[in-house]
Amino acid sequence: MIFEACVNSAISAIEAQKGGAGRVELCENLHDGGTTPSAGAIRFARKHLHIGLFVMIRPRGGDFLYTPGEFEIMKEDIRVAKDLGADGVVFGILLPGGTIDVDRMGLLAALARPMGITCHRAFDMTADPFMAMEDLIALGIDRILTSGQQPSAPQGENLIRELIMKSAGRIIIMPGCGVKEHTIDRLIETTGARELHIHLEKQEPSLMHYRQSSVYMGIPGHSEFEHTVTDREKIQKVTAAHREPRQ
Repeated sequence: MIFEACVNSAISAIEAQKGGAGRVELCENLHDGGTTPSAGAIRFARKHLHIGLFVMIRPRGGDFLYTPGEFEIMKEDIRVAKDLGADGVVFGILLPGGTIDVDRMGLLAALARPMGITCHRAFDMTADPFMAMEDLIALGIDRILTSGQQPSAPQGENLIRELIMKSAGRIIIMPGCGVKEHTIDRLIETTGARELHIHLEKQEPSLMHYRQSSVYMGIPGHSEFEHTVTDREKIQKVTAAHREPRQ
């Protein structure tokens, strides 16, 4: 079983590695579903990771219908990720009708190789997931990250199981979103998935002594004196519980 940890920073990526994750998906702005991390974050993560490093390629939050300018940014971000030694990239582009943008996905895939490629949860916004899967298989995409077109993967377990069956090993189907310690065992048993995308986090308190309580840098009412980091201990418990015995 491969556990890919969704992480919000290079520091969280290192914590995920210490917890036993087999791969990380490095993002920023997880409150927006994840966007492309900085070059500095990728470089720092690569320096300190010996596990797989996949980089989110997403220029903004919101939908997956991108302007020509945004597409150019995605191409440049793939070049940067490759130059900095990433093992893979994570992206997805849709057409207005909810189908895979095969032409532009193909261009990005060609640019990304030989890195690995995951289509992210843009897949969950497609009108026909089985047609979308076939399009991605034809493009040579390595895996699909999906919640089964539901708010969380446990809720979408039936579609995930069907996708895994119909894929017949032609592409990896990786359940993700809402995959927590108490949902993992059932999800594995129900779907037959061999890779899982997990996001296990905690709130790290600020070390600031002086605290200006009337100013907010982000969402009003959300404390500026704590931040989210990957919970190494939670990942460690999950990976230890599912570690395959040596032959």
